[in-house]
Amino acid sequence: QVQLVESGGGLVQPGGSLRLSCAASGVIFSLNVMGWYRQAPGKQRELVAAIISGGHTNYADSVKGRFTISRDNGKNTVYLQMNSLRPEDTAVYYCNFVTSIGQQLWGQGTQVTVSS
Repeated sequence: QVQLVESGGGLVQPGGSLRLSCAASGVIFSLNVMGWYRQAPGKQRELVAAIISGGHTNYADSVKGRFTISRDNGKNTVYLQMNSLRPEDTAVYYCNFVTSIGQQLWGQGTQVTVSS
């Protein structure tokens, strides 16, 4: 059974940093796309960043220059380094993997709160 486990969320002051991790276990097929989404209260879930197997990355305009996504294929793990955090970054962050056969896998979500 495939399982995604997220870690690294928490409370941070504006301007601070957090690093999120998401590790997949039980995966049989290769992971083509690994990404992070977030959902703030009352808002739709939105893509934050994604990285494909070749290393190409894509970011939401609101996080460009502040967030960095990376992956460790050997560990089936994706990371999101978040710097210069703002109150508007407050949300539940979900990792999302897409396998080579088109399976969509979601993490359980981790809360990120940016507040003084």
